[in-house]
Amino acid sequence: MKKILFLGTLLILLVACGSGNPKYSQENSNLLHNMIENQSLEIISNRALPLMTSALQQLGNAGLFVNGSTAGSIDISTHSNYLRMKKDSVMASLPFYGERQFGGGYNSASGIEFEGIADDLKIKKGKESSYEISFNMSDKNSSTDNYRVYIKLFPNLTSVISINSSSRSNIQYRGNVHAIDSDNND
Repeated sequence: MKKILFLGTLLILLVACGSGNPKYSQENSNLLHNMIENQSLEIISNRALPLMTSALQQLGNAGLFVNGSTAGSIDISTHSNYLRMKKDSVMASLPFYGERQFGGGYNSASGIEFEGIADDLKIKKGKESSYEISFNMSDKNSSTDNYRVYIKLFPNLTSVISINSSSRSNIQYRGNVHAIDSDNND
C-alpha cells in the first residue's frame, strides 16, 4: 500500500512539475521580433484599465458603462483606437477614462492623442521573448499634457500600454499588436 501511495505521489509530482509548452508559437515570436527590428507595428486595444477612483466607482454604480465593463475595466473594442510606431515616430489616438487634474478647455479632444518623434525612446528585450518599449511624448492638442508611455509586447502578440500623464490619472490599455502593412501610408 505504501508503495502504491509513493508511486502515485511521485507520478503526480512529475506531471505537475514537468516543463510545459510555451503559451505562444515560435512563428508569433519571430513575427514580434521582426516588428521590433523594423520598428513598424500597430497596437489596437480592446480594454482600458483606468486608475480606480471614487468618481469612477460612482459612475460604475450608476450603470453608466456598457455591458461587459466595470469602472476598472472598460471594453473599448467598439471604439476606434490605435498606437502606431514607424521607426522613431509614434502616433496614437486612445480614449481616456479617468480624471484630469487641470481643465482641458472647451471643444478640445478628450482622448490621449500624440504624433511625432518619440523622445527618450528605449527598446529592450524582456523575459520569454517579450519586449519593453518606453518613451516620452507631448499631447497633440494640448501644450500642458505630457506623457510617459510604457509598452510591453508579448510573444503571443498581445500588449499592455501604460500611460502616465502630467495632468491626468494613469491608465492602461490591453490589446493586440500586428505589423503595419508596407502598403499602408497612415
